[in-house]
Amino acid sequence: MKYIKQLLCLVVLMWTTAPVVAAEKGEELNISHIVLEHIKDSYEWHVTNIGEKPVVIHLPVIVYSSTGLHVFCSSKFAEEPDANGYRMGPHNLAIATKGDNEGKIVELVGGGEKRPFDISITKTVATMFISVIVLLLCILLPARWYRKHKPSDNAPKGFTGFIELLVMYVVDNIIKPGVGKGYEKYCPYLLTCFFFIFTCNIMGLIPFPPGGGNVTGNIAVTFFLALCTFVVVQFSGNKHYWKDIFWPDVPLALKAFPLIPVIEFVGIFTKPFALMIRLFANIMAGHAIAISLVCIIFLVAAKPIGVFLGMSGVSVIMSVFMSTLEVLVCFIQAMVFTMLSSIFIGLARTEPEHE
Repeated sequence: MKYIKQLLCLVVLMWTTAPVVAAEKGEELNISHIVLEHIKDSYEWHVTNIGEKPVVIHLPVIVYSSTGLHVFCSSKFAEEPDANGYRMGPHNLAIATKGDNEGKIVELVGGGEKRPFDISITKTVATMFISVIVLLLCILLPARWYRKHKPSDNAPKGFTGFIELLVMYVVDNIIKPGVGKGYEKYCPYLLTCFFFIFTCNIMGLIPFPPGGGNVTGNIAVTFFLALCTFVVVQFSGNKHYWKDIFWPDVPLALKAFPLIPVIEFVGIFTKPFALMIRLFANIMAGHAIAISLVCIIFLVAAKPIGVFLGMSGVSVIMSVFMSTLEVLVCFIQAMVFTMLSSIFIGLARTEPEHE
């Protein structure tokens, strides 16, 4: 029975080693800390543990501090924090393990700490780069087929046919109805949004390199995507769009007391804000629920074997269910972001009905 427990506990090693570390130190399992450790970014990519030795992929650190530009490997930082909670590195740089800058690189100056200009290749950035490479291969390989064939040839099969099916589905059922007339010029941007989000979401479900990075669960990424949609919408807006915002067709009293114009103006920013939060919250919540279900195994590891096997079985079944559901969520969230972006663009280009 001891070996059965050990075998089941190995499942969680693909997600995080925090339960193992807590068990070895005799500490109480902190689920919230484990969940946060899984979804947050880092300067190294932990793969697994072989015995007591961690297998880590160290990533490039690129920072500009008061002493200039520094480029080095994250292996230069100490593995364990010192008494002040810093994983010391070169050039008076360190990774803070507590405080407001927890998990970030700080520069230690004058007895305090300050954040340098940091453009390091973190785990999230590395996963995003890998996702982009995968996405380019998925698009460029079918593109080669189209360059070698004529429109009159038979439809492609296999992987190329699947990509064509997916592209046509997004164009015909999401972009075209949302944008309306003249949708063609927005297809490159909206298709890029869909496939980028979908690829990053799928890569995030893989619990080991080259996957595992929480790209779309990082609010900085979703902020940039929402900002791109915001810029496209504003530059696509026609005169009727701006007229409906600043001089809408409402009674003059509501214009003199500009309640409606203020509400409409605020709506310019709440729409992309909703895009940002919707994608970020759904993906982050999915990761948090999945790892929480897996941690049930460790919570009952010290219980009687009957309780352990029963709860572990529930954990495995629910984890498989959540992983399957997450695949569907990956597609739905990419579709929702693209659909809402299409609708916002279409609303900015709407003409009055009498025209």
